[in-house]
Amino acid sequence: MEILIPTPLRAYTAGQGHVQAEGATLSALVADLDRQFPGIRFRMIDEQCRMRPHMRIFLNGKGVFDLTTPLHDGDTVAIVQALSGG
Repeated sequence: MEILIPTPLRAYTAGQGHVQAEGATLSALVADLDRQFPGIRFRMIDEQCRMRPHMRIFLNGKGVFDLTTPLHDGDTVAIVQALSGG
C-alpha cells in the first residue's frame, strides 16, 4: 500500500514523499513504517499508543483516529501534519 509522507517526516524516509507499507490495521501499518524507517512511529504515536495531536491520518480521504481501524486492498493512506496558529 502506498503511503503519503508529510514533509516534516521525510527525514526518516530519505526524502521520499511516498513509501510502501503493509498492515491489516493502521497500527500494523505504522509498525511496518517504523520497521522500515526507524523512529517515524514515535513522531506520530505517543507513549500511550495514541496519535500525537499534531498528526492526522486520512484513510480514503477521511480522517481516522482509531489505530485499530482495518485496512483493505486498494485503500489510500495519507499522513498529514496538522498546522496550528492564528
